[in-house]
Amino acid sequence: MAHTIDEIRKDIDTIDAQLLQLLNQRMHHVKAIGELKKSTKTAVYRPEREKAIVDRLEGMSEGLLNRGAIEAIFLEIFAVSRNIELPERVAYLGPRGSFTHQAAEQRFGAMSDYSSLDSIRSVFEAIVTERARFGVIPIENNQEGIVGETIAQMALSDIKIVAEIPMPIHFAFATKEEKLSNIQKIYSKDIAFKQCRKFLEAHFGLRNISYIPVDSTSKAVKIACEEEGSAAICSHIAAKLYNFPILFSNIEDSEDNYTRFLVISREFVNQPSGKDKTTIIATPENSNRPGTLAEFLNDFNDAGINLTKIESYPAKRGKGFKYWFYIEYEGHYQDKSVTPIMKKHEEDIKWMGSYVKLC
Repeated sequence: MAHTIDEIRKDIDTIDAQLLQLLNQRMHHVKAIGELKKSTKTAVYRPEREKAIVDRLEGMSEGLLNRGAIEAIFLEIFAVSRNIELPERVAYLGPRGSFTHQAAEQRFGAMSDYSSLDSIRSVFEAIVTERARFGVIPIENNQEGIVGETIAQMALSDIKIVAEIPMPIHFAFATKEEKLSNIQKIYSKDIAFKQCRKFLEAHFGLRNISYIPVDSTSKAVKIACEEEGSAAICSHIAAKLYNFPILFSNIEDSEDNYTRFLVISREFVNQPSGKDKTTIIATPENSNRPGTLAEFLNDFNDAGINLTKIESYPAKRGKGFKYWFYIEYEGHYQDKSVTPIMKKHEEDIKWMGSYVKLC
């Protein structure tokens, strides 16, 4: 048994070589699967399969690696595998360094071909026009609620939800100024100001500071690093990309600040995993029958199916006040308990996707 640092490092080098050999063997199998999928036009990205692998490995682990560590290692292995199977472009709400960019890389790895776009609508358009196979967009923050633009684009398109990505959000306060008294402007995305109210009130509450909203926290860094007397509320990665000094870290109001992102694609259907979530849009204004929404909700209640989210939005069609409803429920749309409900109300709902439940 090794006792010195050099001896232990030699053992680690031997293990690394074994890991590399095993990974190369895995990739040969992956490439063979990719050829089969290409001939049958089968989807390369299978979130339910990836979850099953992580679940199985977690149950096998008897060492120091917990689920988080196993997932972090194997998500990157999965991403490399997908690129070997069939390289695919991923569009995301940019620019580089944004939280959506981080969510995209967390799911698709560092090797994927990424396209940074300046709006959520542009991400949807990239999927519709097949300039990208997958898109990553924010859907909600657990402190500030739903992202309206994402919901609006979902209602207008036939894009499907492939997966969800919950991610902790930590904000940094970056500036070139050494003294807070020199700061006159703070740039950030509007929702970031809301999530950092306590910090801003504590440090700038009594001063006449200009809070300037921009499209993203990355753009905030780009502007602030070029202006004297300016600062940015941003991600740590965005600040590092622009070599912008971080004065304070983790300035968000809540330690449990999470944003949920969605992976979207065209005509993508996940197989049931046993732990799924489904998103639908209900449009009872399209039905001549009164009480369609109430009947729909009661049917889920009677079947013992848990509805986890209901959001109403103006239909923006015709006169008067009409609404459609964004609904999420636990389960897969192919579950036996759900299919009768989906069929009964098929004229009043649009299925947006069933995917592995992660939050």
